[in-house]
Amino acid sequence: MAEPGTNVNRGPEIKHRLHSQCARGLRCVLTIVLAVSLFTASATSARAAGLIRDAEIESLLRDYARPIFKVAGLSRQNVRIHLIGARSFNAFVVDGRNMFFHVGTLMRSDTPNQVIGVIAHETGHIAGGHLSRLRQAVSSAQTTSLMLRVLILAATAAGAAAGANVGAAGAGALLGGEGLTQRHVLSYRRAEEASADQAALSYLNATRQSAKGMLTTFRYLADQNLSSLKYADPYVQSHPFPQQRIANLREKARSSPYFEKRDPGILQIRHDMMRAKLSGFLDNPQTVLNRYPISDQSTPARYARAIASYRRSGLGAFLPQIDALIQQQPDNPYFQELKGQFLFKSGESRRAIPSLRTAVQLAPDEPLIRLLLAQALLAAAQNAQQTNAALVDEVISHLRRALVKETCSASGYRQLATAYGMKRDTANAMLASAYAYQYEGKTALAKRQAQDAKKIFSPGSRNWLKADDILKVKSSGC
Repeated sequence: MAEPGTNVNRGPEIKHRLHSQCARGLRCVLTIVLAVSLFTASATSARAAGLIRDAEIESLLRDYARPIFKVAGLSRQNVRIHLIGARSFNAFVVDGRNMFFHVGTLMRSDTPNQVIGVIAHETGHIAGGHLSRLRQAVSSAQTTSLMLRVLILAATAAGAAAGANVGAAGAGALLGGEGLTQRHVLSYRRAEEASADQAALSYLNATRQSAKGMLTTFRYLADQNLSSLKYADPYVQSHPFPQQRIANLREKARSSPYFEKRDPGILQIRHDMMRAKLSGFLDNPQTVLNRYPISDQSTPARYARAIASYRRSGLGAFLPQIDALIQQQPDNPYFQELKGQFLFKSGESRRAIPSLRTAVQLAPDEPLIRLLLAQALLAAAQNAQQTNAALVDEVISHLRRALVKETCSASGYRQLATAYGMKRDTANAMLASAYAYQYEGKTALAKRQAQDAKKIFSPGSRNWLKADDILKVKSSGC
């Protein structure tokens, strides 16, 4: 698991779509609506917390989302779910292909159904095209505000020419006009939130799943915001009041024949493992041991304690615990991955390789595990007294396969460049470096490397064309 702020394929940059713009007036409204969310998206906290990558958790979330995306007609849209290392309860979408979850949402959700309800709601925003229409509403509101500014400035100028003092009146009218445009946009936003709620209900029914988890989530929000919303103006809220949302959904949700349906046992176990893993990595180790005391011998509790033990005491405390879990579940790739990860993190790259190779064999379609194995292999090859050609070839093989899915992994391409350099394959090393620079946002360096690589490749060859594409591209596309 890559903790917040790490450089493992950071994914689409949040800052391009959630840039902080709250100076004053309508620009603050624009920040409110740029991200369509179940709750209130915070651009600043999202960037500060960083993205978390974890193969096990991402696999679970894909399994949660797959049936929802299918009935919503999004199966071919390649919607990706990203994890933000913030402890608040939040989820949001910023375009038609990227959904973001604060890890706090996962850690506070007791059942898979609660998370699935959130996914269904955010899917409603994507399938309903709310983001594009919301941007149109913002654009319209901006135009209205601009026209109002022009009229007020013209009136002020005319009054000044006549010797009248209308500055205060003009300013008051301007602020009043912007208040109306703000209310218009937020009213539109509340309508879209209600629409996404209704869409979520239809997706849950179509997939024969309960909406009980979604109601539980809204009740949690209602309790959380009870005091802060007591005297709030309903017309300047970007979301319906939680109690209002519950009232709007309760009857329809309870009328579903699937309302009392519970999550499959295996899914609940995976959910509990996810929460234990997040706690193990993100909570204070003593907090983890208090939450999962030694008297609790369930697999999730042992998982959390093993991670916390490593963070508090190192490999000596961790290895016996993870080995016991592997003995219990020898076909669990994520136990093998965790063992390899902590061995590698402790400078034991060679000892990490067998566990990571086993993890890749058990989960061949998980690119993050392949990237970690390649990293350990590369470190072992670099530490060897002489170059091991077979080891370097294995690094390249794993990286090339992983990068088919992790297309924007700058660190993956950086490792690939290093491996090609060890083989003295200058052209491919330059091409890999060009991709790394491109996904790091260093366009000039990317183009320079691509230009140099292009001079070496045969004109018209596959890699020559790839280098040429880098020279033509204006942005990373990630």
